[in-house]
Amino acid sequence: MSSNRGVRSDPPFDTGGSGPVKFDVRQQYMETPMESDPECELCVPEGVLAENPLAYVALEKTSLSRGHVVIVPRRHVADFFDMSAGEQTAVWELLAKARQAIQLQYHPDGYNIGVNIGRAAGQSRMHVHVHLIPRYVGDVAEPRGGVRCVLDGKRVA
Repeated sequence: MSSNRGVRSDPPFDTGGSGPVKFDVRQQYMETPMESDPECELCVPEGVLAENPLAYVALEKTSLSRGHVVIVPRRHVADFFDMSAGEQTAVWELLAKARQAIQLQYHPDGYNIGVNIGRAAGQSRMHVHVHLIPRYVGDVAEPRGGVRCVLDGKRVA
């Protein structure tokens, strides 16, 4: 099977041409002021598929599979654990909505969810973004181990 790396896919959200799907987040989650970095590509949302006041969903620019999206907090924050509780809730709510939409449009056989935190973990864009990667039977020869393959062959005694 050929690799889907770099393949762009159609948006998994049918908005009927009316713009991004909007989801409300309760007012109590609005405690964090919005900070942005004009140099950060994720601070300027493009191709928004769904959003709420604290986060948005967009297609991953370097897609690994059909329907691969990222969920991004609007505030510029590098570390997932530095997000407010409201931001984390907003991201998780959009993650669930994105999964529903991807399931309806692409019917994947599984998913990987990934967050790289820090350069040692592979983070290259220093703005939190949660990957939702649809997986399909046959997309890799042996999927056993999933994200654990990042440290393939490494075991802590």
